[in-house]
Amino acid sequence: MAAKGKSTAPPSRADAGGRDSRATAVCSYIEGEIIAGRLEPGDPLDEAELARKFGVSRTPVREALLQLAAIDWIQFRPRRGAVVAPITLQRMVQMFEVMAELEALCARLAAERMTVAERNLLQQAAQACAREARSKVATAPSRYFDANYAFHELVYIGAHNEHLLEMVNALRNRLTPYRRFRLRNPMRLKNSSREHDAVAKAIVDGDGERAAQEMRSHLSIQAALLAEMASQLPPSYLAPVN
Repeated sequence: MAAKGKSTAPPSRADAGGRDSRATAVCSYIEGEIIAGRLEPGDPLDEAELARKFGVSRTPVREALLQLAAIDWIQFRPRRGAVVAPITLQRMVQMFEVMAELEALCARLAAERMTVAERNLLQQAAQACAREARSKVATAPSRYFDANYAFHELVYIGAHNEHLLEMVNALRNRLTPYRRFRLRNPMRLKNSSREHDAVAKAIVDGDGERAAQEMRSHLSIQAALLAEMASQLPPSYLAPVN
């Protein structure tokens, strides 16, 4: 017989939904911190601290971490717990290759489908990138990253393909720490801005094939650049090759 005042009924659907919503909130927070650069590959994720921050038990936190591990945003390490997932150099190259092709497709479709208003916004975004690339202030790389993010977002949206938008955003978010690090070099900022101008001009001209090629070239990682990135990345960014 159940004790008085206590229920032996299973959790209600509403309770389960509450747990799901709390796990989703934790997921969104961690994703946002990674994208913003406040959490970097190799950084630890403390379950107890996250539980205190959100005022929840460890159960929804653990659920959130498992969800993020399933999409390779975090990983669990013996005696260290959850950390922001690094990637191997080989996998980073492979992901950039796929990203270049997805964004090239976005650029081609954008050249065919963007409205006049969207094309104007794209030109303004390219100009914003150029201003930040010329800036000498200490915060220029961070500000350029934000301007760069907005430029690419306009291209994705301008493709007017929801499925493609979901795919490219998922991969972009996974590569954000590496793209951010890539843009710390002042010379890379200037080159990136010039490449944006070429992409924007092709899209505004309605030349889909040229837009795709310019975007593909913009995102390609040449051997020299890859070697430079590998030498400058903190060790925590790269996972050992098994």
